[in-house]
Amino acid sequence: MQRCKTAVEVKRMEHSMYNLVRSASLVVAIAAASVTVVWSQARRPPQSPYLAPPDNVVAVRAGRMFDARAGTMLNNQIILIKGDRIADSGPSVHIPPEARVIDLSGATVLPGMIDGHVHNAGRGDSVEMKTIVMVQSAARDLDAGFTTVVDMDSRGGFGTVDLRDAINEGLIKGPRMQVSGQSLNQRASSVYPNPGPGFYEGHTESKNINGPWLARAAVREAKLHGVDWIKIYTTQDFVGRDLNEFRPDGSLVASPSLTFEEVQAIVDEAHRMGLKVACHTYGGDGMRSCINAGVDLSMHVTELYKDDALINTVVQKKLPIMMTIDDLLGLDTGDKRLLANLGFTGDKAVTRLGMAEQTFRKLLKAGVPLPFGSGAVAGDGAFPHGHQADQFAWMVKWGMTPAQALQTAFMTEANVLNYNWANRVGSLEKGKFGDVIAVAGNPLTDVSEMQRIKFVMKGGVVMKNDLASRPPSTAAQ
Repeated sequence: MQRCKTAVEVKRMEHSMYNLVRSASLVVAIAAASVTVVWSQARRPPQSPYLAPPDNVVAVRAGRMFDARAGTMLNNQIILIKGDRIADSGPSVHIPPEARVIDLSGATVLPGMIDGHVHNAGRGDSVEMKTIVMVQSAARDLDAGFTTVVDMDSRGGFGTVDLRDAINEGLIKGPRMQVSGQSLNQRASSVYPNPGPGFYEGHTESKNINGPWLARAAVREAKLHGVDWIKIYTTQDFVGRDLNEFRPDGSLVASPSLTFEEVQAIVDEAHRMGLKVACHTYGGDGMRSCINAGVDLSMHVTELYKDDALINTVVQKKLPIMMTIDDLLGLDTGDKRLLANLGFTGDKAVTRLGMAEQTFRKLLKAGVPLPFGSGAVAGDGAFPHGHQADQFAWMVKWGMTPAQALQTAFMTEANVLNYNWANRVGSLEKGKFGDVIAVAGNPLTDVSEMQRIKFVMKGGVVMKNDLASRPPSTAAQ
């Protein structure tokens, strides 16, 4: 039989149990505290240097300020930014004592520019290299004063969706973005190579939009990846081995790559899902399909100058047209070579750039909105990121005033963006993002000043300042 425990033994056992329970409670408390600290850190990450803190208060003194709506220059203005938004703007805005003052009284201040057509990722590279190139492209655009861009197809996946989100979260430096991700691309500029060894089965780049219902399915797939736009291509640039870009009469090949019914289905499905549609097209049936189906933004449309009836449709539908001068400049030398091989030289050699000028002049006369888009391509090729502002000089050469040219990159382009972003960007007005850029001279007298951006602020945070100005101060000073 087990002997009865003495009172002393019982007391010792009770004391041991008390200590054990106390120790266990302490461990639980420490663990709980540790969890609390971990979750607290996860919920409140360190402030990104690329995002304005909530208590951010900045006042920018502008010697000259471009009014993006009126197209006029204002003198001696103050832009007050709280957080990442403009709180007030005008000649006699009160500067609170806690504000950090940035003196740009010797410069011209403008809203951050918008490029509605860029390609951030190169092609044919590894995922790692594509990522590196995408980040480089974004940084170059921001440094050049483009605080908002639209990526219109970076093939190879939906990496631009992640790029957009990483910038928004303050993980990396770059412009605010809208993206199309993978395009719905049935177009080719030349014969498409066999993608791998052995017999080929499937669809090029796995894009099967052969018919209206498959076209709708493709839109739904893109939407699930988080895109803001659907990008389509409706003209091909070759027919067999004998015809490439130009026909014997000097006109563009522009063979249609989608039917009108497929384009209609894409537009309808995209609009049902809150997306906009952009169309790459040079001419012919593909161009007519985009415009007649009500695509939100038709791009290039180089042969539109030949079709006055279609221009009237553009006017009646109140559609914008984007010319992308930079990428046509990059293609110009090759076009001249192809035309020379067909016997066209001198004034008879009308390249895609030459066609674009004629279309641009007609659309300008008709009052069609001409939003800014460059077609900038990743890397250091013929039309790289960071040099898009050279287009302003071409627009002036083609008939715009300097003010009209500048406006294409502000409210004209802002009105094209998805989600009604014209309420967020495109002008220096109360309630909009504090996206501010500056140049040393006056771009209304020398539009090439826009190629020499000296100051960039995005969302109230200075990203670049190469102006010889007074150091940041407080209002009290």
